Amino acid sequence: MNTLTLEQLNSLPLAEAVQRLDGLYEHSPWIVETALQRRPFVSLAAFKHGMVQVVAAAGREPQLALLRAHPELAGKAMVDQSLTAESSNEQSKAGLTHCTPAEFDEIQRLNAEYNARFGFPFILAVRGPRGMGLSKAEIIATLERRVQGHPDFELAECLRNVHRIAEIRLNDKFGYYPTEGHQVWDWQEALAQHTDAAYAGTGQLTVTYLTDAHLACARQIQANMLAAGCDSATIDAVGNVVGRYESDSYPRIFDVSQGPISSKTLLTGSHYDTVRNGGKYDGRLGIYVPLACVQALKAQGRRLPYALEVVAFAEEEGQRYKATFLGSGALTGDFDPAWLDQTDADGVSMRDAMARAGLDVNAIGAIRRNPAEYQGFVEVHIEQGPVLNALDIPLGVVTSINASVRYVGEITGMASHAGTTPMGQRRDAAGLAGRTLRHSRWRLGRHRGAAASAPWLHQCGARALHLFAGFACSVGCAARCTGGQSTHRTAPDLRAAWSAPQPHPHHASQRGAQRARMAATLGSGGHRLGCAPAPHAQWRGARRHEAAHHPAAGHVVCARPQLRHQPQPAGVHHQRRHATRGRCV
Repeated sequence: MNTLTLEQLNSLPLAEAVQRLDGLYEHSPWIVETALQRRPFVSLAAFKHGMVQVVAAAGREPQLALLRAHPELAGKAMVDQSLTAESSNEQSKAGLTHCTPAEFDEIQRLNAEYNARFGFPFILAVRGPRGMGLSKAEIIATLERRVQGHPDFELAECLRNVHRIAEIRLNDKFGYYPTEGHQVWDWQEALAQHTDAAYAGTGQLTVTYLTDAHLACARQIQANMLAAGCDSATIDAVGNVVGRYESDSYPRIFDVSQGPISSKTLLTGSHYDTVRNGGKYDGRLGIYVPLACVQALKAQGRRLPYALEVVAFAEEEGQRYKATFLGSGALTGDFDPAWLDQTDADGVSMRDAMARAGLDVNAIGAIRRNPAEYQGFVEVHIEQGPVLNALDIPLGVVTSINASVRYVGEITGMASHAGTTPMGQRRDAAGLAGRTLRHSRWRLGRHRGAAASAPWLHQCGARALHLFAGFACSVGCAARCTGGQSTHRTAPDLRAAWSAPQPHPHHASQRGAQRARMAATLGSGGHRLGCAPAPHAQWRGARRHEAAHHPAAGHVVCARPQLRHQPQPAGVHHQRRHATRGRCV
């Protein structure tokens, strides 16, 4: 098959171009024809997005018709051999043409259930994320999960899969194979074999600071950097893995007598530790995409006018010790020596863990970077929100950051029987927690770009539906805002929401009070390059504040934190983590 080129896409007569692109969307040539009227396209990706926009603008009924034009997986059309050539190839790659009788019956049953529930067939890009084909087990598991979905979600999910099918077919027509992307994928899959001992054999990825798995990751990343073509790859005093691909002024022979390199360096990278049961690509994508660039430059024998420094930051997530950004903080001189005396859940101090890993705590200060020697910092990161999905685009540029302050609170209620206690006399801790969190969201909603969320709510004590617990209800609450200074302004409003009286909605004849204690606070502002520096928030102490309210009203009593604000100096690693959390395009 003759492959198409971008020049042909833009220059062929409309009818011929539509004919050459036939089959991208199942029995729906109108999508390609409408999109081609927007020629010329600067890239194949721009054409893909143009077709997505055509479908989005078409409205619900044409969208449903598009979905209904697709055959069922392992359905009647496959049995009758009446599939289009594209669909037949895809179902064959996934092994659906060779189902066992039991597999075929299961897929047929689920297809019928799905169609009856939603009114359109189940659609899945069965060639998978790499175009090689999903297994039958993966297809059946996905169908079992999605048949329980919400109709609106499933409509959107089917449309996303339709566009993915069209993308794979378009790549075939243009002979495009994402070699570098697959290399990045393979690197990360290989790195994901290392997980902390407690999670080994569970299928969950957890890599916390300076565990055996963490140290194994560092060694593997170092080896990958050297294999990709970095001129050097070292592990520094906090466990960062630093690879350098020198500039075009780099000596062609390794003669240190020729002196240091004069051009400035572009810094890039991300973290390789994870949260508990984390993802394989969070953070690590920002390490391996630059390595793919280094590998391509090395293969072409090219050097850039500046050095490229790729840093795999050792720690960001704060999972083992109550300190975050240990890796990037050391590069900006923001590593607090007091952290070394912190202990983990097993009583191991950070100082001992670093010594056990062969790291020299006395050398931490020496790895601080001089901002004058750097052009800036760039990071590739997985989006952890729905913005790009909603826009149907694969890539975006960060325009603002999210800084946060976090609180953990505890509310004590009064034990009671749910069936015999009148509504006006109930002292349910979870009820007050819900009202407090709702009030928190309302207060922060008055600030532009601010929001409050409740990551978790856990009521201890009662384990039956007919009881109210008399014990503590633990609540987590976080305030987030785009920009650290904004978060600095909204944090007092969140504390006020927790310390203000929370009246019961019923008559004032009720007695007693519900008490809450702010148990702890965690928080750090985003302080990243190109953004307004934000303060770190730290405990300096807490004092108990008792507020007298009308005896008929429930109220909370909180240990109100006194925060000491430390504006951070401008530094190299500005715009690291929080630039990857809040995303606008």
